[in-house]
Amino acid sequence: MTQDSISTSAASVPRAGLVAGLAIAIGGAVLFSTKAVVAKLLYRYHIDAVTLIAFRMLFSLPVFAAVALWKMRTEAPLRWPDRWRLVGLGLVGYYLSSYLDFLGLQYISVGLERLILFLTPTFVLAITTVFFKRRIAAVEWCALALSYCGIVLVFVHDLAGGAGSKVVGALFVLGSAVTYAFYLLGSGEMVRRIGSLRLVAYAMCVSSVACIAQFFLLRPASLLVQPLPVYGLSLVNGLFCTIFPVFMTMAAVQRIGAATASQAGMIGPVSTLFLGALVLGEPVTAVQLAGTALVLAGIYMLSLKK
Repeated sequence: MTQDSISTSAASVPRAGLVAGLAIAIGGAVLFSTKAVVAKLLYRYHIDAVTLIAFRMLFSLPVFAAVALWKMRTEAPLRWPDRWRLVGLGLVGYYLSSYLDFLGLQYISVGLERLILFLTPTFVLAITTVFFKRRIAAVEWCALALSYCGIVLVFVHDLAGGAGSKVVGALFVLGSAVTYAFYLLGSGEMVRRIGSLRLVAYAMCVSSVACIAQFFLLRPASLLVQPLPVYGLSLVNGLFCTIFPVFMTMAAVQRIGAATASQAGMIGPVSTLFLGALVLGEPVTAVQLAGTALVLAGIYMLSLKK
C-alpha cells in the first residue's frame, strides 16, 4: 500500500468506487465484530480462551504464512531491527490483545465487549498525550467524555447479576484495547516503510506461533480433539472473522482512504449488538442503544479531528 492510497480522500473517489469501498469497509467491520459472537458459541462447548485462540490461529496461519512468504520472495529483506520490531508488534497487537479479548468474552456480553474495544482511538490519544506530551483540544475532550459516558452507561446497565465477573471481563477487554492502541502507535511508522500487507502478514505469523505455542505449553495435546462444531466454528473464526476482515479493510483503505474506511467501521458495535441479540439471545435495551450512540458519537468526533 502506498502513501497515496493511505491519504486517499473520499471526495476524490468516483461515486461507484466510493460505494464499493464503503461496502467493503462495512462488510469487513461486521465480519470482524462477529468474532465475539463466534467466541460465545465456542464457549458453549466448554473450551477456554487458550484453546479457542489456538484453533483460530491454526486455521488462519496458512493464509498469512503464504502472504508472508510471497512478500519475502518479492521484496527486499528486512533489517534486523525491523524484524525485532515486528516480533514485538505481533506479540502485543495480535497475540496479547486477542488473548485478553477472548478472556474477557467469557464474562461479558458481546455488545459491551465491542464498545470497549471501540475505545481504542481514545487510548491512542491518551497515550500520545502522556508519552509524547501532545495537547488535547477541546473537541477531543468532548469526544472522550461522550465515549466514556456511553461505556459507563452500558457497563452499569450490564452489572445487574454477576457484577464481580463482569468487572473482571471488562478489565480484560479494556487491557485488550490498550495493548492494541500501543500496537497501532508502534506500527504507524513501519506501515509507511514496509507496507501494511507485509506488516500484517508478518505480525499475524508471529502471533499465530505464540498462540499455538501457548496452547501446547499450557494444555494437553488431547484437547485438539474436539466435537465437530468446534472445528466448524473455529474455521469461521479464522477465515471469516480474521482473514477476510484484514484484507477487506486494507482494500477499503486503498479505495476510499483510511479516514472514510474507519468511519464506515463504526457499524461494528451496532452490528455486534444486534447479532448478539439474534444469535445469542442477548437483550437489546434502550440503555444499551443510548450508550452505543454516545460511544459512536465520540469516536466520530475524533475521526473528524485533523
